[in-house]
Amino acid sequence: MEDEQLDALGTPGRRGRRRRRRRRRSGPSRGLYLLPHLITTANLAFGFFAIVQSFAGRHDLAALGIVLAAVADGIDGRVARLAGASSRFGMEYDSIADTVSFGVAPAMLAFAAGNLHVLGKPGWVMAFTFTVCAALRLARFNVSPGRYKGRFEGMPSPAAACMVAATQWFVSFLREAGRVVIDVPEWLVACGVVALGLLMVSPIPYRSGKELDLRHSFGTLVLVVIALLLVIVEPSVTLFAIGVAYVFSGPVDWLWRRATGANLEEMPPSSEHALEPDPRG
Repeated sequence: MEDEQLDALGTPGRRGRRRRRRRRRSGPSRGLYLLPHLITTANLAFGFFAIVQSFAGRHDLAALGIVLAAVADGIDGRVARLAGASSRFGMEYDSIADTVSFGVAPAMLAFAAGNLHVLGKPGWVMAFTFTVCAALRLARFNVSPGRYKGRFEGMPSPAAACMVAATQWFVSFLREAGRVVIDVPEWLVACGVVALGLLMVSPIPYRSGKELDLRHSFGTLVLVVIALLLVIVEPSVTLFAIGVAYVFSGPVDWLWRRATGANLEEMPPSSEHALEPDPRG
């Protein structure tokens, strides 16, 4: 009776308390809300670590920082969706972190490890081209994720950054224990960095990893397992090979479609943002 009287007077009763508890349970807790932002911060920290290691001459560690940043970037959006913590703030924060980790850090690694300073002004300008292309690529992705189903428009910036890191590891692998005495010409490093930058801002469609169907495609699952085993056995060579294959997959696929007249499936207006980064990034 007392609860009913309190309800009648407009004060909270038992039912009101139950409703408030249900509302509290329906929203993400503060800890879950912060978790995706902490992962994005780890992405930024790994990118900063890579820049510092590039300056210090520890180029393999710098490459590791870039790869770890890509791992963090790959899971923060998924964690945000699972936690129900997606937000516009998260998307903007993620883009800023990506600009550092996949725009500035790889350019600094290429500049330092490739000795681009010997080229003078053209050296740092060509390295900066990668940075500005990565920033433009991220801005374009936030506004217009792509025209075709299952494809990115231009090479994704994490893939371009990991290509720089994988190249550094591959060159170290060749030099290690006197396998191959190799000195990569500075102009070749500079041209490679510019080419990756231009691929990022190009309209060439690149496949999205989100389209991999590991549950219903046994062949795809087998290929992924084999790739993981090869990465474990010899990560430097395997990651470099995977990176080169992905870099060339876009232009080769584009040329093949032009030659055969094949067309990609365009996203309908209702699916315009199907490949848009999660609101958390």
